Amino acid sequence: MSNTTPQLKVLSIDIGGSHIKATVLDKNGVLLMDYSKVETPQPANPENVVKAIKKLAKQFTDYNKISVGFPGYVRDSIVKTAPNLDNAAWENFNLGKKLEEVLGKPARVVNDADMQGLGVVSGKGLELVLTLGTGFGTAVLLDGKLLPHLEIGQSPITRNNSYDNYIGDRAFDAEGKKKWNIRMEKVLTVLKTLFNYDYLYIGGGNARELTFKLDKNVKLVTNQDGIKGGARLWTTDETPAPVVPSSTIK
Repeated sequence: MSNTTPQLKVLSIDIGGSHIKATVLDKNGVLLMDYSKVETPQPANPENVVKAIKKLAKQFTDYNKISVGFPGYVRDSIVKTAPNLDNAAWENFNLGKKLEEVLGKPARVVNDADMQGLGVVSGKGLELVLTLGTGFGTAVLLDGKLLPHLEIGQSPITRNNSYDNYIGDRAFDAEGKKKWNIRMEKVLTVLKTLFNYDYLYIGGGNARELTFKLDKNVKLVTNQDGIKGGARLWTTDETPAPVVPSSTIK
C-alpha cells in the first residue's frame, strides 16, 4: 500500500465582473492547462455564478483542490459583500461549501485581489496590490503574508465618490481615458502616502490603460500572474489564518 501524497493540482478560479476564468496549477503555481473562461452571468447571483463555474470546471478533470478569487469581502470562504455583482443575494453565502458540494473537492475562497497578491508579490516588506477593473480591488501583504482585507474600493476618495465609482469601469467609460488617468495619479499619490509601501503591483483589465510614468517600485502585472496565487492558498500551512480577515462583519 503506497503512502505517497498525491501531487497537488489546484483548479484556480477568478470571478470577475465580465468573465469567470479558470486553469489548473501545480504546487508552484505553474499552469498545467491553458486558461479557459465563460461570461459572468447576469444577474450574477449565487445560483447563476455556481452554474457557470460548474460548466467551466467540466473542462478541467484532473485536480484535487479548488481556489477561488471573489470580488468582494470574504471570510472563512463565506461571502459577506459583493458590490460589483448581485450584492444583496450574496450576503453570508458560503461559496466554498457550495463548490465543495457541486465539484466534490476541497475549496477555499478569498477576495480576488488577495489571491492575486499571493501570486505576484516578492514576499519582502510591505507590498500593496491593486486591481483595476469593474471595481477597485486591493490587497496588503507583509513579508508575503496577507494582512486583514480592507474594502478600500467602498471607501470615499472624494465627497461624493468611492474609489469604485471614481476609477472603476463606469468612471472610465463616462470620463474617458485622459481624465481617468488624472484620477489614477491622484489615487496613487493618496495610497503612497497612506501605506508607505515598499512595492506596488497594479493588475486588472484597466492596468494597461495607464499612460503616466510610474515610480520605480511600481510594477504592472497580469490576471494570469494573479491567478497563480490559487496554489499558495494550499501550499503554505500558515496561509489560511492570515488570508481570513479578522473583522467582525455581520
